Amino acid sequence: MPKDQRTGLGTVQGNPTSIDAYAPAEIAQRVAGAGVKKAEAPLTQTLVLAVLAGVFVAFGGAFFTLVMTGSPLGFGPARLLGGLAFCLGLILVVVGGAELFTGNNLIVMAWAERKVTTARLLRNWGLVYLGNLIGALAMVVLVWLSGSLALGEVAATAAAIADGKTALGPTEAFVRGILCNALVCLAVWLCFAAHTVAGKILAILWPITAFVALGLEHSVANMYLIPIGQLVGGGLDIPAFLGNLIPVTFGNILGGGLGVAGVYWAVYLRHA
Repeated sequence: MPKDQRTGLGTVQGNPTSIDAYAPAEIAQRVAGAGVKKAEAPLTQTLVLAVLAGVFVAFGGAFFTLVMTGSPLGFGPARLLGGLAFCLGLILVVVGGAELFTGNNLIVMAWAERKVTTARLLRNWGLVYLGNLIGALAMVVLVWLSGSLALGEVAATAAAIADGKTALGPTEAFVRGILCNALVCLAVWLCFAAHTVAGKILAILWPITAFVALGLEHSVANMYLIPIGQLVGGGLDIPAFLGNLIPVTFGNILGGGLGVAGVYWAVYLRHA
């Protein structure tokens, strides 16, 4: 198989140009290679980049909350616009460089290739999940102290978002988590097809807008959206928060780790 001179990866139809997207088989190799690097990254680097990702996703959640406040567009169009606003979070993660738990579920491809041990996989997920939580909760404090929730009806919107999420039963939360991270990991997957920043941003927009508009559940986003909404809605309710976060997290792992990474590994790398 011919090799791309810049990456050393095999190409299906010759060397890709700055215009051509990487083919799916090449994306699978690139994702697996990135998974190895993530699993082997130093502890401090991983944790700091994970904190940044929690902050970045919280910025997206804050932007989403503002955009959803007082919209005259109607239910569907308003959620479409809110989803586009939320894309800010993953754009910052992917282009700016950060470690996001949901996206890192794609490390399953490297694990399935036996290039990453189970211990290394769980180490990365644990560190990144912790860092994401720290970053998201730091943003809760900063947004609370900033007074920006006093803009218009933003506080009421934040409270309604948190109430809606914590009202979900565990089965609903779990299944919405599966569907959500299938779309998030597909967005990250598509980013590996792109050669440019603009290409990565376009790859992110539609899957992420879709998951937000459809009301699906993202564990890291909920690390910000639920606490901030509870704070303005009467006070923190940690059992309710965990009642959403736990099933959503396991749903995210299943949707991204098996539904995307596992399937694409079986199709493109299992017999490679």
